[in-house]
Amino acid sequence: MRSDMMKLVIFELGGDLFAADVLAVDRVLRYAAPSAVPDVAAWVEGVIEHRGAVIPVIDLRRRVGAAETPIGAGTRTVVLNTSAGYVAGVVDGVKEVAVVPTGAVTAPPPLFRGMSSEAIRGIAKVGDRLVIVLDVERVMASADRVLAERAATAAGVDG
Repeated sequence: MRSDMMKLVIFELGGDLFAADVLAVDRVLRYAAPSAVPDVAAWVEGVIEHRGAVIPVIDLRRRVGAAETPIGAGTRTVVLNTSAGYVAGVVDGVKEVAVVPTGAVTAPPPLFRGMSSEAIRGIAKVGDRLVIVLDVERVMASADRVLAERAATAAGVDG
């Protein structure tokens, strides 16, 4: 692919469109409830096993402050590959893979603040829609990753 183009996996969270770079998406899985772990951030649902490792599962709706929606037939778990390892995110549904010019992704407006804004890489125009592009490296803060790993170990889950 040309260096001035990027592929985005577009998914829905609470009625809004979000995306991640296709190179950061390892797998899209049908939703299965994760194993719960205590004493983690409210947006950490639990852990699952993926490729022989125990990885955290986060509710991406809660992580970015999107509206809560019930788990349904279209709910998916997107496994993201970050420099710190895999992180799974629950999404309402995966819509498409789109190719967009790199220049079509603009920085988020300055009014985006708080923890949820840390996970936003930018806003992309895809056709006639605006899509919020997530920074998968920052979806799960390192402190929360440590808490999730510690809780998984304490629960007796081998990783």
